[in-house]
Amino acid sequence: MSCVFCKIIKKELPCYKIYEDKDVLAILDIAPVNHGHTLVISKKHFINLEEIPDEELCKIIKIVKKIGKAIIKGLGVKGYNVNISNNSVAGQVVPHIHFHIIPRIEGDGLSLWPQEKYEKNEAEETLKKIQTNL
Repeated sequence: MSCVFCKIIKKELPCYKIYEDKDVLAILDIAPVNHGHTLVISKKHFINLEEIPDEELCKIIKIVKKIGKAIIKGLGVKGYNVNISNNSVAGQVVPHIHFHIIPRIEGDGLSLWPQEKYEKNEAEETLKKIQTNL
């Protein structure tokens, strides 16, 4: 398998490990947005949110919370963003589910995505399309 995260998990590639248990690995991102940018990775290979079983997802998000607290305390930041890019169209580069924890520093230049507005009746139409598929 050529998955870079699977190779890191198998210790075939080096990493800066923050946390590890039998299900989850947390490492520093090698191309951080800000220092402390952390990736929290399932040790099992699932591509995206639709693939991962709920129990496995819960294990990961508990560690995201734990690492987030450690980032605030250890780095002295006041907050962080949690991000997941789900599939390549959303910016997922490594097809192995992982969460980004990005420490935020006042004036760091990182901005959220641009926002739009719904035209008349678009919100209702969009709502119906989503609810029909729940």
